[in-house]
Amino acid sequence: MKNSLIEPQEIPSQGSDILNASFKRRSFLQYAGAGLAGVALIAAGCKKEQVSHDMGEGVDLGSGDIGILNYAYALEQLEAAFYAAVIQNPYANMPANELALLTDIRDHELAHREFFKAALSTKAIPALEVNFSSINFSSRDSVLGTAKVFEDLGVSAYNGAGKLIQSKEYLLLAGKIVSVEARHAALIRDLLENGSFANSEVIDMNGLDKARTPKEVLTMAQSFIKTTINASSLPS
Repeated sequence: MKNSLIEPQEIPSQGSDILNASFKRRSFLQYAGAGLAGVALIAAGCKKEQVSHDMGEGVDLGSGDIGILNYAYALEQLEAAFYAAVIQNPYANMPANELALLTDIRDHELAHREFFKAALSTKAIPALEVNFSSINFSSRDSVLGTAKVFEDLGVSAYNGAGKLIQSKEYLLLAGKIVSVEARHAALIRDLLENGSFANSEVIDMNGLDKARTPKEVLTMAQSFIKTTINASSLPS
């Protein structure tokens, strides 16, 4: 995907329109790659936060809101890489409707990844190296089972990180993304088992989606990521 960055002086004229934009399913990828790059996600934060990439201790996500955005960016990198591999190598006898649905999810995840990359700019962590050796991409059960893990984990990650975000603008955008991730999770779950979209595995006794801390999420995702991630500076 071509990544179109917008100069800082152009941001104020677009920010409010982008925050309130309605996305059509097929135009989401294109819009996120260009227009969303102009959102003033880091206008103030980047001047205050410093991200250190000390490879001896792993890729440092950073601190404060910048650290949380890099945390989300890392997860979106993982999901985007997974769905790109799924569509590049469809599992055996993949029905046309499942191919279309998984292609849409891939496009959403690519859009999320490119959005964070463009918004974070020089504060973004580098591309992560993934490890999908445990996934059998020719097997529907393996692919959808992994998709279920990633989507449920993503929703719980955003839910757990929400309280750590200081900027209301960042929180608003995180809320918009997690709602899309929850739609993905519901779809994948129903492809595997009809009616399981909101069972007790993901919804608690209060009718709320479950939430996980960054430490819990990164521990669960660790087997799929070769790159060492240093999250020691994240807020808690």
